[in-house]
Amino acid sequence: MPAFLRARGSHRYRESGLRPVPPPPDCGWFRHDRAGREPRSQTIRSDAHHDEARHEAIYELETAFSALPKTDTTLENCQWLIDRILRNHLTDLTGNTHRSEICIDKLFGPGPTGRLGLVEFRGFEMPPHAEMSLSQQLLIRGLISRFWDEPYQAQLVKWGSSIHDKWLLPHYLKDDLDEVVDDLREHGLNFEKNWYDPHLEFRFPVIGEHHERNVGLELRQAAEPWNVLGEESSSSGTARYVDSSVERVQVKVTNLTESRHIVTCNGLPVPLQPTGRRGEFVAGVRYRAWAPFSAMHPTKPIHSPLTFDLVDQWNEKSLGACQYHVVHPGGRSYDDFPLNGFVAESRRNTRFSHLGKTSGTLHPTKVAPNPEYPLTLDLQRF
Repeated sequence: MPAFLRARGSHRYRESGLRPVPPPPDCGWFRHDRAGREPRSQTIRSDAHHDEARHEAIYELETAFSALPKTDTTLENCQWLIDRILRNHLTDLTGNTHRSEICIDKLFGPGPTGRLGLVEFRGFEMPPHAEMSLSQQLLIRGLISRFWDEPYQAQLVKWGSSIHDKWLLPHYLKDDLDEVVDDLREHGLNFEKNWYDPHLEFRFPVIGEHHERNVGLELRQAAEPWNVLGEESSSSGTARYVDSSVERVQVKVTNLTESRHIVTCNGLPVPLQPTGRRGEFVAGVRYRAWAPFSAMHPTKPIHSPLTFDLVDQWNEKSLGACQYHVVHPGGRSYDDFPLNGFVAESRRNTRFSHLGKTSGTLHPTKVAPNPEYPLTLDLQRF
C-alpha cells in the first residue's frame, strides 16, 4: 500500500538504487474526462486531497508512512494498523474516505463490512471496450508484481499548480505512461506501449492538424477539471452547480524555429514550451466554451471560435491559420444523436477548418508568462 501511494504521489524516483520511473498517470489517462477540481468533489487524483487542499497534508502522510509496520503484518496479526494509520489521510477535504481515489474502506476497516480485503481504485472509469478495460487491470496487476519485491520508497512530491497545468495535457500523460511501461518491461513484465494508445484517442481525441511550410500544428482535446460552485437556492432546496463552461485544448507544434515562429490564439501568443525533442513544443489553451447562468466567472464572454495563427516574427506576418468551433460552425444544433462513431467523428471534423493567411502586418500582444501556469494560456484573463 505505501508503495502505491508513493508512486501515485510522486512522478519520479529520487536518486537511489531504484530505477527512475513515474507512477501510473491514471489521474488523467483512465479517469472520467470531467473529474471534479474542487477537493470536496470527486477528486482528479489519488492525492488531490494532499496536492490541492491542505499544504501540510503531504508532510503528515510521510509521517504516517514512517509509522507503518516494516514486517509482514499477517505474521504479527496487526493488519488493522494499515487502516488505523492511513484512514484519516486517504480522504477528501471533508473527511469522506469513500471519495479518495485509492479507497481502503473495505481493506481492514472496523465493522463487519470493513474487513473484506479490498482496495478500490476509484479513479478508473469503465472504458467503452473490454480490451481497454483489460489493459487497465493488467496495469494494476503489473504494478503490484513490480512493487512486491522492490517497494517504491521515493518521497512524495508537492506538485502544486502543475496538476492543473502540465498534467492536464495528454502529451505529458503519454510520456509518463510510456516510462511506466518501460520500467515494467525492465522488471520482466511483457507490456507494450501501444496497448494504451486507444485510451489516448478516446480520452483526448485529435481536433485537427494544420501544416504550413513544414511546420506542423496539432490540436487535441485536453483535460479540464470542473469547479464545484457555492450553494444557491433552487425550487427544491439548496443546490450546488458545477461549472462545465470551461474547456482546454492542447497545442502541439513540430519543426518550429523558436526564434522565428510563434503561435497565437485569438491574437494572443500561446506559451509554447519545449518537450525535449528538437523543434517540438506544446502548450494548453483554456477558454470559455459556453455561458451558463451560474459559473465561476459569469460575466466572461465565450471565446469560440478559436483561431490559431502561425506567425513569422522575422517578417511580421501570418504564414497560415486554422479555426476550431466548439459547436456547429453555423450555430445550429443537431436534431438527433450520432448514429455511430463515424457520424460523430464527421461532426467533429466539421468544427475544424483551415484558413488562409491573416492579412496585414502582425504584432501579437505581449503577454507576460504566468509563473503558476507556465504552459497555459487562459483566455479568461484577457
